[in-house]
This record gives sequence, structure tokens and C-alpha cells, in this order.
Amino acid sequence: MAIYHLHVKVIGRKAGSSAVASAAYRSASRLRDERIGRVQDFSSKRGVIHSEVLLPDGAPEHWSDRERLWNDVEAFEVRKDAQLAREVEFAIPREMTQVQGIELARDFAQAEFVDQGMVADLNVHWDIGEDGMPKPHAHAMLTMRSVDENGFGQKVRDWNRTEMVERWRERWAEHVNERLTELDIDARIDHRSLEAQGIGLEPQTQIGAPAQRIEGEELEAADRADMHREIARNNGARIIADPSLALDAITHQQSTFTQRDMAKFAHRHSDGLDQFNEVMGAMRNAPDLVELGQDGRGEDRFTTREMIEAEQGLHRAAELMAGKELHEVSDRDREAALVRAEQRGLVLSGEQADALTHVTDGRDLGIVVGYAGTGKSAMLGVAREAWEASGYEVRGIALSGIAAENLESGSGIASRTIASMEHGWRQGRDMLTSRDVLVIDEAGMVGTRQMERVLSHAAETGAKVVLVGDPQQLQSIEAGAAFRSIHERHGGAEIGEVRRQREDWQRDATRDLATGRIGAAIHAYDNHGMMHEAQSREQARDDLIDRWDHDRQPAPDSSRIILTHTNAEVRELNEAARDRMREAGDLGEDVRVTVERGERHFAAGDRVMFLQNERGLGVKNGTLGTIEQVSTQSMTVRTDDGRSVAFDLKDYNRIDHGYAATIHKAQGMTVDRTHVLATPGMDEHGSYVALSRHRNGMDLHYGRDDFADQNRLARTLSRDRAKDMASDYERADPAQSYAERRGISFRERMQRAVEIVKQVPDKVRDMFDGLHLAVGDAPASDAARQPDTKVAEDPENALRPPRPQAGAHSPCARIRCDPRRQAAGSAPFR
Repeated sequence: MAIYHLHVKVIGRKAGSSAVASAAYRSASRLRDERIGRVQDFSSKRGVIHSEVLLPDGAPEHWSDRERLWNDVEAFEVRKDAQLAREVEFAIPREMTQVQGIELARDFAQAEFVDQGMVADLNVHWDIGEDGMPKPHAHAMLTMRSVDENGFGQKVRDWNRTEMVERWRERWAEHVNERLTELDIDARIDHRSLEAQGIGLEPQTQIGAPAQRIEGEELEAADRADMHREIARNNGARIIADPSLALDAITHQQSTFTQRDMAKFAHRHSDGLDQFNEVMGAMRNAPDLVELGQDGRGEDRFTTREMIEAEQGLHRAAELMAGKELHEVSDRDREAALVRAEQRGLVLSGEQADALTHVTDGRDLGIVVGYAGTGKSAMLGVAREAWEASGYEVRGIALSGIAAENLESGSGIASRTIASMEHGWRQGRDMLTSRDVLVIDEAGMVGTRQMERVLSHAAETGAKVVLVGDPQQLQSIEAGAAFRSIHERHGGAEIGEVRRQREDWQRDATRDLATGRIGAAIHAYDNHGMMHEAQSREQARDDLIDRWDHDRQPAPDSSRIILTHTNAEVRELNEAARDRMREAGDLGEDVRVTVERGERHFAAGDRVMFLQNERGLGVKNGTLGTIEQVSTQSMTVRTDDGRSVAFDLKDYNRIDHGYAATIHKAQGMTVDRTHVLATPGMDEHGSYVALSRHRNGMDLHYGRDDFADQNRLARTLSRDRAKDMASDYERADPAQSYAERRGISFRERMQRAVEIVKQVPDKVRDMFDGLHLAVGDAPASDAARQPDTKVAEDPENALRPPRPQAGAHSPCARIRCDPRRQAAGSAPFR
């Protein structure tokens, strides 16, 4: 199981350490320490599979020799308590191969250390623990002074800041998760403390070989292997005493889980086979555990009582609002808003007009499901005018800052992030009232717990909520598929007429993407010369930049974006696009600036992206613009919505080049043309977003080293990774009909079992330790689609495996049936 570990420490003489000895130990090599005239020989040390010295631009080439580098450091630092080097140690996911782990460590060290001006002595260790499992990790010893061709300069104080360590922690998690996704490895890590994640376990940050004293030089601060096992043992004891700690952690990002998920978690949080078995037993017998039956793959699935209660709370709030009609808009106000829109040149389609009627008909819950590019925001702009004319205050929220910005710019609804709004509520500010209409955009990205909190608050205060989104686009990061589940139960207005694309066949392709027929869309783009195969990803990247530049030069004022899956690819593409801008003479004089992601060159004319919300500047994470002026201290950017934003780089440096972006940042974006680099980490949801951002055209590039042919590309881009809900399995219970014949519903059975457990005193609770709130087993659905099901060869058949039938006992069956139709039998817990 992938674990998170990143530890930073300073190697210094005050602790009796030597930079040369430390480097020799970490690289398993023999180095002579010139300062003390002694050879440090650790060439017999096992487990070191890769060693190299990475040099920043301008550093002396002879420092690629490890012995010369660290002897020069020792000679330059003359104080007896001198700080000699900084070490960053980080765990590599054991799910990776050694080659993949080395590549990941190199990419991280290059981007986060070397590109900022540090020399990095990188060593990758692939130790094997006493349990026979690999414990891969890397040590990066870093220089602490600025360097140039003449050697060392001043110490860089910014590298000592606490914020820098936090940045490295966050960026390592991003690097790992991107690479795991690209490699299609089902594991993720989280850089946040367990406390910040709401998990009551001790962080297991200690890994690696035991500490050793080498001729008086303490190379490790403690016996970290023993400490790691002690923490695992303590966490195991906590879970045995209170297994809900483990279940809460597992359901942080997934509503349901399997025995395998529990075993992976237990292995991470236990010491030895005996305790592992105890932890597994405690989890299996936990009163909070709820068995859901089998999924489409025949695996038993589970959830927790807390997850069931969150879903019940979500649906109670939705049902309560759906049953009230307290926010009616008069026909006169609605018609007046339509007339004003027509005077501005906006004529709503029939579907948009129906959606307008739906959201303004007075019901406290409105739901709008629309394909990408169907004009949902334009319709909401007309609704806003009608609501305001009727005396309501309209607010907008979205999960991300850029989505909130897009909602505001597209509809005129003042918008913010959900996190910001909830923070205000906790402070007693900005509470909803019965005169509020709250629009939640990109609702499919909101997790169950967060959606439940928002809807419950709205229901309590009597506010109206309008959910807007598309369940097929990017999925929520947190557990659950709240928007899809609410829509299945309550229906809503549906907008299927695509308006973003200019040509009919491209609108049809977007509809194919929206309904999961990725292969059909790919076939259509191939027929129109927009699919481009290369021998390798590197060649595909070069071809993409050639085509981007060829399209850009005759139409520099047209909007365009390059999209791909990972930040690493985004950076490569940004640099390549910028080189073309420089060759064409479209950039001013370069200014070298150190920003949040490292050293960058910026010039007037550069495209840039803001990477953090900043209310004072009026920018969001994902805001794009063009540099007007730049110096080493400040920058002025003309944002794409026409505003001039000036800022001091010491106050705001979360900015990077903006020629390319990740697909995740593109949801809600509209441009004239997109250029997409396909990589193996993409899936159905990312494909839908990436291939539907354009008005005029889209070009998709891929390498045969990633995809052997177009069929394989379609198969990969068609992978369904939709999230499930515990309630998706309510029909999988063969005993349910028996219970319902006696007037006992699934919901009531759950609540009765929960109440029984709640009433048991803690000191006698152990008599119920074997209680499972079981829903029994269900046969696996033959129709359930497996991830790598062979795709039909006939492109007219959409290059796609068959859909499961509605009603199959599988979350996939419930999720994958057409979300535009009410799912048969999909009722809430009753």
C-alpha cells in the first residue's frame, strides 16, 4: 500500500556529522574526507539501486563527482557548527517497479530542488524489510548556498522557510499521485497530517534502515525502522480498541470498499502477522461496518454506518426541499428576464427555456443536468435576473476557485468556493436565509459529506438550492457521487443540445462523449483529420507543439489551450510552447524569477496561469492571462476577462506558464481550439472534459509507446472510474423483499440496527462485537463492465464495450445507466 513519507533535516557539524561521510553512506560508496584525512567506505552497504548528482544550470561540471562536491562543501564551510547540507528523504510507492521509482524520484528532485538552484545528490534505496516487503525510498542531499560557475555564493535563506518544507510535502504527494494515475495503479497518498484529514491515528513517517553510528558520525537521528514498527504497532492497538478509526480513514475518499482495501490498510497499520490478524478481525467485527453484498466483479463490498447516515442526511435534506415550493418567480418576472436576454442577443433554446422554468418554478430544490457546452451558465444568468426581480438574493458556489469564477463570469451570479462559504458559516457569517437562492455549479465534483452539510443547512434555513452539473465529467475527490444520486431520485431539467461547438458533427461528438461513447467520438475526430499518432510520446509532444504553433501564428488573438493529464507533462509542453514564442519574436526580454514551483523565465507576452485563489487580486486557481510587464520584483498580467492585475512577487508567487494545463483545471473552460496529449492515466471522465472544451476544433496526439493503436487508445480513454454510493447497493439485498413484505424498509432496518448499537453501554459492547448490519450477497452481474474489457473492433459500434443493464446489482450498473433517464427502481432509503 502506498504510504506518505517526506522528512527534512539538516546535516551539520554541530551534531558531529560529516557531509562526505553522509554522502558515502547514502550512496554506498567509498569517499575520502579531505578535511579529516579519512576514507569513508560504505561500499558494502546493500539496497542502493541508483545514485547520481544533479546539477543546476551554471554549476561547475566537476561537482558531478560526489567526492569533489562534498569535499568542496566541507572546505567552504569553516564554522565548527556549520550547516553542511539539507537532506530530504521520501518514500516511493512500493507498487512501482524500481525503474518507475527511480524516474519518479529524479523528476521530483529535478523540479523541486535542482530547478531552484540546488545541487542534489540523489540516492534511491530499495531495502527489504523483515516481513519480506520492499521499503523503497530516496535520499536527496542538497547544497544550501547559491551556486554559479565560480562555486558557492551566499546561503539562500528562503530554502529554510517552513513554507518551503510544506510546499515540498504537498508537491511530493502531487508528483506521486499523478504518476500512480498515469501508471494505472490504484493507490493514492495524502500529504496532510492524519489530524488534518480527521483521522485519529499517529502518522507513520519513519522508514528506512536502522540508525548507525559510523566512527562517531551519527548518520541517522534514531533507529527509524524500530520507530516505524512501534508507530504501526501503536496504531494497530488503537484500531483494535476502536476500529471506527480505520473505517473512517478508508471512507475518506470512497463510499464503499472491499476486503482487499481493508487488508491493505491493516498491513500499513499493524506490526507482524498476529497483530495484522487482530486488526482485520476488529475491522470485520466493527459495529460500524455495514455489508452491502457483492459488486459487479463478485467482490464483497462494505461501507460504514457514518457513511450511510451521511447519505441518509443528504437525501432527507433533498427530499425536504423538493417537497416545498417557497421560492416562486412570477411569470411576469420570468418573461421580463427573457425579453432582456433577447435584447442582448441571447435567445434560449427550448431545453434552456424548460430548464429556466424548472429552476424558477418555486420548488426549493432545482436540478439541472447538461452536457458540456450546452449553455447552462447562460440560462442561469437569465434565472438570476428573474430571481432578483422577485426579491431573492442569488449566491453561487463551486468546489474550485476557477469553477466559481466561470460561474460568475457566465451568469453574473456572485460566486465563491464551497470551502470559503463553509468557513464563513463556522464563523457565524454569511448564513443562508429563506430569501436566498444558492446555485451550486459543477455539482458532480462535490463529495457526499460536503453536499450533505450544504443541503442540510439550506433545508434548515429555508433557502433554495439549484444543483447544476454533469455526472459524467470529472468526479469528486471526496467520497461519493451525491449529485448523480440526487438526480436519480428527483429528476430535473436536462439540457442536451450542445451549443459550444460550431459544427454539427463536433456537437454530435460531444454528445457521444457525454454518454460514454468515447470510441465514437474518437472515430469522428479521426475522420476529420484531428487524431495524430506518433511512434513515441516524445514525438507526439513535438508534433503537438508544431501544430499548436502552426495554428497560432495566423490567428494569435484566438484562444487556445494545450491539455494533458499530469503536471510533469504540462511543464514539458509549457517550455516547448514558450520556445516557439521566443523563436517567433513574440516575447519580450526574459526575466529570471523564482516562483512557487521553482525558477522560471518570464517575459512580456508570456501566457501565465495563477495557481492559488487570492481575493485581493481577484484571481483564482486556474485564472489565465498574458504578461504585460515583469521584473525580478513584480509582474502585471492582463487576465483573459480583460482586467489588469499587478502584484509584488514576494507577496504572490503562485504562478506558472499558462500555455498548457492539466485536464482537471480545464473543467468549465471554453476556448477556440484545444490541443490534447493523451497519456495512459486518462479515463472516460477526463476524456470527456478534454475533448469538449473547444469551439472550432480539437487535435489529439498520442504515442504508440503508450497506445499500440487507436483501439487501445479508445479502450483506455473509455475506462469508467465513476464513484459509487452506499445506497447504490440497496437493491442488491436478496432479503430485502422479505423485509419489505413485512413493512420493514432498508432504511428502517439500518436505523433500527444503528439504534440498538447506540444503546449498548461501552463496557458491555463487546457482546455485540460480531454484529454485522448485513445486506447479504448478490450474484455478480454478467453485464458489469471490467476495466480492460475488449473493445469492439467496429468503430461504428463506438469502440466501446456494452453497457450494463439498468437494475444490475452493481454500482457500475447504477452509475452507468443513462443519467438523463430516471433509473428504474432507484429510490432513496425507504
